[in-house]
Amino acid sequence: MTEQDTQRTDEQAPLLIERDGHVATWTINRPESRNPISDDEMVEAFLDAVDATNADPEIRVVILTGAGSAFSAGGDVKKMRDGEGIFGGHPHQIRRGYRYGIQQIPLALQRLDVPLIAAVNGPAVGAGCDLTAMADMRIASQKAWFAESFVKLGIIPGDGGAWFLPRLVGPARAAEMTLTGDRVDAQTALEWGLVSRVVAPEDLMSEARALADRVAVNPPHAVAMAKKLLRESESSSLSSLLELSAAMQPLAHHAPDHAEALAAFLDKREPTYTGE
Repeated sequence: MTEQDTQRTDEQAPLLIERDGHVATWTINRPESRNPISDDEMVEAFLDAVDATNADPEIRVVILTGAGSAFSAGGDVKKMRDGEGIFGGHPHQIRRGYRYGIQQIPLALQRLDVPLIAAVNGPAVGAGCDLTAMADMRIASQKAWFAESFVKLGIIPGDGGAWFLPRLVGPARAAEMTLTGDRVDAQTALEWGLVSRVVAPEDLMSEARALADRVAVNPPHAVAMAKKLLRESESSSLSSLLELSAAMQPLAHHAPDHAEALAAFLDKREPTYTGE
């Protein structure tokens, strides 16, 4: 597949997948209901997308966005009201529904080998807010806003938000978002560190792609291992992380892309990486 080749799934799929060169774009594709992610078909789509990406050495970065005006409304509130899907049954059935349903998304994204950029095009609410926090990098449209709004519906973050959010914005701001359920606009999200930049709506995807290209230009194995270290640092001691770094570094030193990086640097030319 060349740099200009593109693959796209069926337009009715819950998660549209487009491939352009070394960058894949995943679009949550339920705009009529503001892109909820709690249905089984959406969960399966995320799991399949992670597995397919990890199996494809040509993909080096993924961009995640939403179709229509919203990034993601999180859970399907109508199904919640009607006790359908993961929200139905006795308490132990609901517990199982969460564990083997929506909670599989953060577990899958944690094992995604390549960096994930959330291009937040509109409201990111509840589990949709948490979904942005699961990404490695986040860019927001000026039209985006974020709400850890579970308490507004009398429930709790059931998808890992209480783990992800404090690591991004700190415990005090995470508590404010979680316990009030109030909206945080894009500019505040930038000031709090929830996103790294805010751009005009029409520039969102081009800015996300530019960032993806800046990542994809680097040796893919080094990027993947660096991402792994960043993820491990969230729960590791310094000594454990140093040990893991020492174990990984020889793999980087012996990769052909490392030799190419050194040669290009010394020859003052642009490198060409093969992912080997």
